[in-house]
Amino acid sequence: MAIQTVGIIGAGTMGNGIAQACAVSGIDVVMVDISDAAVQKGLATVSGSLDRLIKKEKITEADKAAALARIKTSTRYEDLQAAQIVIEAATENFALKVKILQQIDALLAPEVILASNTSSISITQLAAITSRADRFIGMHFFNPVPMMALVEIIRGLQTSDATHDSVKELSLRLGKSPITVKNAPGFVVNRILVPMINEAFFVLAEGLATAEDIDAGMKLGCNQPIGPLALADMIGLDVCLAVMEVYLDQFGDSKYRPCPLLKEMCAAGRLGRKTGQGVYKY
Repeated sequence: MAIQTVGIIGAGTMGNGIAQACAVSGIDVVMVDISDAAVQKGLATVSGSLDRLIKKEKITEADKAAALARIKTSTRYEDLQAAQIVIEAATENFALKVKILQQIDALLAPEVILASNTSSISITQLAAITSRADRFIGMHFFNPVPMMALVEIIRGLQTSDATHDSVKELSLRLGKSPITVKNAPGFVVNRILVPMINEAFFVLAEGLATAEDIDAGMKLGCNQPIGPLALADMIGLDVCLAVMEVYLDQFGDSKYRPCPLLKEMCAAGRLGRKTGQGVYKY
């Protein structure tokens, strides 16, 4: 089944980023959110992002106009029926995702693929609550979506080869570099990344080096664009802690225990950039 129209649930950071990536690649989009204000805000974000690309001479004014013309916005799930694939990009909350997916599942034609942009919730578990488990898949984009090349394609236990191949082809059409991943907590990137951040907190707590020197060491020694502690501040220390707690719970392996300093900083409300202070002051 050729994908001509992509439905997107959620016009927030991830949803509007996915919408932009599709529209710029010549694919029609229906972007749905709960209020008109939310979809208009999402559309405005896309418009601003395209303006920055014009400034950098990556696209023209005509390209921008054509891309925006491909994005239809709506507050009605019924309008997603035009799509061959619907990507759910709602808040990372299991109960909310289940509610949305069950509503959508009932509306869509049986052959339509359902995908979730979740970064941590089990694809196998989400697939099981729909009537199309073989046509359910994870499409984990990375923020900012228009800039980041990676898409993790996550196969649930039930995902068919045809579904996987359609989604891989779509990812390539979006100019992305997809990797195929089995369903497991954190998938691939976050499974490696967040324990590394947690280890950086252990190194900091043990006083082996200052935060600045730890970050400089990883940037200069491992060629990382940002050090793990500065990255934790960007992600949110509470998010890092929550992910480690999920790993500890689901794998039952003590190597995933969250660093006491990370827990202590979260308890103090020092969550990173969003609170003005984390490892660093902002």
